[in-house]
Amino acid sequence: MQTEGMSEVWVTQLEDGEVSEDDAVLTVGRGVGSGALEMRPAPGGRVNLMATEDCCVLVDDELLKQINCTSSVVIATLPNLSFATANQRIATIKSSPFAVAQSQLETITSILKERGAILQARPIRKPTVGVLYSDPINGDRARMLFEGIVRQRLGRFGVSANFALACLEDEEEVTRGLSHLIRTKPTAILVASTTAPAGPEDVIGRAIVRLGCHTERFLAPVEPGNLLLLAYKDDIPIISAPGCHRSAKPNVIDLLIPPALAKYRISGWEVACLGHGGLLG
Repeated sequence: MQTEGMSEVWVTQLEDGEVSEDDAVLTVGRGVGSGALEMRPAPGGRVNLMATEDCCVLVDDELLKQINCTSSVVIATLPNLSFATANQRIATIKSSPFAVAQSQLETITSILKERGAILQARPIRKPTVGVLYSDPINGDRARMLFEGIVRQRLGRFGVSANFALACLEDEEEVTRGLSHLIRTKPTAILVASTTAPAGPEDVIGRAIVRLGCHTERFLAPVEPGNLLLLAYKDDIPIISAPGCHRSAKPNVIDLLIPPALAKYRISGWEVACLGHGGLLG
């Protein structure tokens, strides 16, 4: 202390009904998350949640807000549906200095026990991706235009296009191309079209319906990427977002790829919730 030029320091003595800051965050940390993560204590009443493998981070935003309204412990996380790599910090929990009232800690733990974990690190394990390039004149034209961008975008998530086809943007051809890709049972399928759809009734949409797919959502509150068409063939998501393959800049595809690769079924409601923060550029 003399070497550091310090003449006095703060100390604290716990009273009855108080829990030390380090014990408090460890207690909360045990109930905050699930999946491919681990707790790592840090100095000063903090614990970090770290991804143990590549994953998609799913966050219960309403529950997170409820916990953060308490006066003793706060939690910060990555955004919902984020991609995280192994050893990346995905959340941090911090307590008020020195001590937390036992009653406040019990309130937090009871909420977590009743509602469940705030955060899930859903692992991404050996995903495969199919890509269908389509153009009204020549499918290879779409492939030539978009293949480099698709490769670059998928590379951000540590994956590549395992299966790729190019076809004329005709209902018969698109149906056949999607059918071939579906038979390979990929984790997800991207449709890279040179045209912008008028809605689920356009060529891509009609082909999807013809294959017996469920159309989950058309239109997304995300820019770039408003003209998203999201459908499912059983548990395989089909993501069509025309125009989004022309540039490697962030767009709606970057928001949907992580949960798709983690085999998490994205609902139309969750797409609707992307509007807050959906202005990407």
